[in-house]
Amino acid sequence: MSNIASAGTFRLGDRTVNRMGYGAMQLAGPNALGPPKNWDEALAVLREAVASGINHIDTSDVYGPHLTNQLLAAALHPYPRELVIVTKLGAFRGDDGSWRQALGRDDLSRQVHDNLKNLRLDVLDVVNLRIPGAIHEPSEGSIEEPFTELADLQRQGLIRHIGLSNVTSAQLKEARGIAEVVCVQNQYNLAYRADDAFIEELAAANIAYVPFWPLGGFSPLQSETLTAVAAQICATPMQTALSWLLQRSANILLIPGTSSLTHLRENLAAAELVLPGEAIARLNAIVAATGE
Repeated sequence: MSNIASAGTFRLGDRTVNRMGYGAMQLAGPNALGPPKNWDEALAVLREAVASGINHIDTSDVYGPHLTNQLLAAALHPYPRELVIVTKLGAFRGDDGSWRQALGRDDLSRQVHDNLKNLRLDVLDVVNLRIPGAIHEPSEGSIEEPFTELADLQRQGLIRHIGLSNVTSAQLKEARGIAEVVCVQNQYNLAYRADDAFIEELAAANIAYVPFWPLGGFSPLQSETLTAVAAQICATPMQTALSWLLQRSANILLIPGTSSLTHLRENLAAAELVLPGEAIARLNAIVAATGE
């Protein structure tokens, strides 16, 4: 079993978590809709993740919808005391499976209560407010109204900590004027690095940065350089990409997802990889614009 503590820890709200976590989105069916392909294996993945030392799981009640959170409860409730479950609000699923914005007062309140019900919790550990943007990229604009509503739900005792997803530096600053922000979850990986400066800003403020699509999203990262470096260090390309993220900055928390026990074990093994300086330099040269 991998020693994921090798990757270190970071603060997430009032808790310290291992930097290698788990994202539950892929437990649902295609496009995060419908039940898992194999319910028993989905339960086994969650149980092995926690048994391996993962104490940070990312989820949302829109996955399924509802089914992924129900899986989490079925597999892990009553939850280990050290486990931090992070969920996100801001959307619902249409009858056709489409993702639709839901940032109004009643929308956010309903989503909080749905998450509480399906996770079987009395209070949510961390809730990320997901702000819509252009194809998973943030767009500037005030987030005061929905964030203020989320802060009110926090004051009601339904949420311990608040995070943000798909936001800019300016939006983070606006939010921090209303309530504490403990994490930011944006798109970032070896080939997509628009948030390089933002990561440094968050590190200076001791705020966790959680890259979504750490392995490139629905189209896995592919690069001749990545493949060559992985072969050199006797690892898979995906393990190498995860290791690069862990070495990128100490405030980065990873949440790679999978519905496969085999892939889970491969991902966790990345926590023990240490990339040599020459390998990091070669990987740093990869950017989306190269077309590799």
